[in-house]
Amino acid sequence: MRPLNELLRDSATHHRRLCPRQVLGARVGMFAASLLTLDLPQPDKRLLAFVETDGCFVDGVSAATGCYVGRRTLRVEDFGKTAVTFFDTRAERAVRIAPRLDARELAREYAPKAKNRWEAQLLGYQLMPNEDLLDFKWVTMRINIPALIGQAGARVNCDSCGEEIINQREVLWESKILCRACAGQAYYIEAEHASTLRFPRETR
Repeated sequence: MRPLNELLRDSATHHRRLCPRQVLGARVGMFAASLLTLDLPQPDKRLLAFVETDGCFVDGVSAATGCYVGRRTLRVEDFGKTAVTFFDTRAERAVRIAPRLDARELAREYAPKAKNRWEAQLLGYQLMPNEDLLDFKWVTMRINIPALIGQAGARVNCDSCGEEIINQREVLWESKILCRACAGQAYYIEAEHASTLRFPRETR
């Protein structure tokens, strides 16, 4: 495992500055490495991370574990919680890690010279032992992991809108292949004047 200061440096490159949640994310990732006895950051796709919030916390997790959205090894399940469940795809076991409820208060004890609460958390989270900073529990995944990963290279087109669907995310309905949007699971609705928003043809 790389040292914490290196992980924090990598995490901070995505932000204007290092913040307490990036530290928490990195510490959670480091703790996962010890609980699952894995070498992290990972060079492959063995470990999956299910992060329960978005934002800077996620960058700390990614720096420590090598789990990224772009590698399809990190997913955001937005419960609004600073927590992560890690699933080891080879050992088929999962652990959920979250900060202790009193971590903010305890941080001041480890950074007594901090100028304010924010700085106390920034410094304290780097110094606190795992048992004072984090809680964990072994869990069983309810998600179908093979279905989540999908089949590499699988591509079909939606019978309704015609758009390409990858990663086996299509929906079968009355013998038709549909994308999730056309199957009624869209997160958007098309504007009534959408036809006027198309890129105009170049005029010469």
